[in-house]
Amino acid sequence: MNLVRAEARVQAAAFACDGTPPPGQPNIWVEPIREVLDPLWCKGVVLESGGQRVVLAALDWCGVGGITHERLCSALAHGAATSRRNVWLHTVHQHTAPYVVEDAYPLLQHARPKALRMSARYLARLAETMAAAAAQAARAMAPVERIGCGLARVERVASARRLLVEGKIVARYSSTARAPELAALPEGDIDPDLRCVTLEGAGGVIAHLVFYATHPQTFCCDGRVSADFVGAARQAVEREVGAPLVYFTGCAGDMTVGKYNQGEAHQRAELAARLAEGMRKAIRAASFEKAPSLRWQAAALQLEPREDGTPVTDAMTDAEAYRAAIRLAFARRARVLTACALGLGPAWIICLPGEPLLAFQREAQRAAGSRFACAAGYGDIFPGYLCRDEDYRLGGYEPSASHVKAGSEERIRIAIEMLARMG
Repeated sequence: MNLVRAEARVQAAAFACDGTPPPGQPNIWVEPIREVLDPLWCKGVVLESGGQRVVLAALDWCGVGGITHERLCSALAHGAATSRRNVWLHTVHQHTAPYVVEDAYPLLQHARPKALRMSARYLARLAETMAAAAAQAARAMAPVERIGCGLARVERVASARRLLVEGKIVARYSSTARAPELAALPEGDIDPDLRCVTLEGAGGVIAHLVFYATHPQTFCCDGRVSADFVGAARQAVEREVGAPLVYFTGCAGDMTVGKYNQGEAHQRAELAARLAEGMRKAIRAASFEKAPSLRWQAAALQLEPREDGTPVTDAMTDAEAYRAAIRLAFARRARVLTACALGLGPAWIICLPGEPLLAFQREAQRAAGSRFACAAGYGDIFPGYLCRDEDYRLGGYEPSASHVKAGSEERIRIAIEMLARMG
């Protein structure tokens, strides 16, 4: 357990840089980028108190894992002149964006030598860009006078992906164009609330940190790059409020927009509008407190890999081989995963790796007690889905796609409770 506790005055600054790869680089999995509909951003904040600096950043990619995640976190740490353990990089998880786990590349190269991989040159350039943005923010920090916490209901966006239909778990994916009967089913068990933490300085708002739990996906896998409806909502609200907005996807492994999306452009715009309205309401609903404190914790999270990995062979498609290689590479990994938490006055923000299911967001809210709890998943994407033991028993997509085996639930809960006690 690493603990930074600082009661001195908090300073902060926001940063942003373009994280859009050029055409020809892979989008999700191994699909080459053919068209950029709108840019992918890396947005974040640098915070400091008592001589300690923390970086929270959100990148509009589908996933970053293993040594790739470590590389980009280290770049942010270098830019902000802080320790690597004080950095947390989140991926917003749009499926119209890259998914890069370089640990899998040697296995992929061996089985499918022509499969497209993200170039080391581009990744180095992205790391330099992110480091420069963090460095600029570190030089421009201003005192945080107040912390605001606001909550608002989001209507008709999230819906449950794991549905019990005639005694069996059925997946309602992000589009129900091929299964309209699933759109007719109820929303299911979701967290309908969007949470916003506002950092306010003497000169106005430094940044809004927004948290909401759903897959931010309306389409994918066709070579088009986009920050999807969450990017459109973020851009619209940023323009209106005149302040940076950093969006974090919550514990959304089993949450999608499938009930409200059949892949039509007008539905994407409607989802963006409804999400943006939730952001506006949460910002307006903020209750502020003065003299915030900063508390940062990091806890090791050792999760056991599955033992049923599929060998990577040349009989697979490039995408199948890449996914299989990621699972096998996770089983061979040397690094331990990390869960982190940031306390800012009344707010408590917990950051988890992988794709945690909504149950872990609820666990964090319970463990936080009376604090304003915000949860985000999608740190190091390497472990894939983080599921409850019950999910493995029931079956379905998420446990089948997880890279960790049943029994991980208790370790995740212990990490959450430990971070809550220390924070």
